[in-house]
Amino acid sequence: MNFIDKLLNISRKNESLLCIGLDPNPELMPKVGILEFNKAIIASTRDLVCAYKPNLAFYEALGIEGLIILEKTIKYMPADIPIIGDAKRGDIGNTAKAYARALFSTFGFDAATVNPYLGFDSIEPFISYQDKGVFVLCRTSNRGAMDFQDLSCTGGFPLYEMVAQKAKEWNIYGNIGLVVGATYPEELKRIRSICPEMCLLIPGIGAQGGDLALAVSYGVDAQGEKAIINVSRQILYASRERDFAQAARNAAEKIRNQINSHLASRQKAR
Repeated sequence: MNFIDKLLNISRKNESLLCIGLDPNPELMPKVGILEFNKAIIASTRDLVCAYKPNLAFYEALGIEGLIILEKTIKYMPADIPIIGDAKRGDIGNTAKAYARALFSTFGFDAATVNPYLGFDSIEPFISYQDKGVFVLCRTSNRGAMDFQDLSCTGGFPLYEMVAQKAKEWNIYGNIGLVVGATYPEELKRIRSICPEMCLLIPGIGAQGGDLALAVSYGVDAQGEKAIINVSRQILYASRERDFAQAARNAAEKIRNQINSHLASRQKAR
């Protein structure tokens, strides 16, 4: 089963567009081990999500131990829930092949995030894994995104629109998606119009202040699907006490229900 089919299956089963970012920060966590923390979060939310997204930086920062924790976390995941490796890789072709092999073959992620700055030959090794998802950074959620992504290109289009257009051209296997931050709703709306059938990974909800209603309204496709709305800190650190797993579940369920409410309102308005 390819990534998109796996995503749609679990999204429909769990009635969810919610993705939880598994980004363990020891400074914010309750006093438990990271692997225990990850397992508890997964066990308490597995029926509420459409995906999990570990950010590799939080594991790499811990050295070899962190990579072992990441590997064990992946093995603990329910088989029907896709795992997105948030690595933002981007390098020349030969190195990109090694990155793709590491993420897809060694760790076994169902999808990964990539940086398109080096062009198609840096993306091609990833999309050649036709059963995997490849999310290209397009309009990111951070405040500094405008430094480059708003620059005007040939024809007067901003760079982020050119990235969307290029990703659409590169999508020969139907496995490319885009990363578009909820913190820039008008840009999200524009990108969805450029790529009406592409899957969008939408960070920026919660701690970063993105508008959930607009993320849903502008992010989903015509069928109300193919939007992965990622939330990390608001769920992971809902409590720093022994009840952290239940608190995370409560937070995730609230957000999942809010997403579905916005989705229902959108469908009624059409």
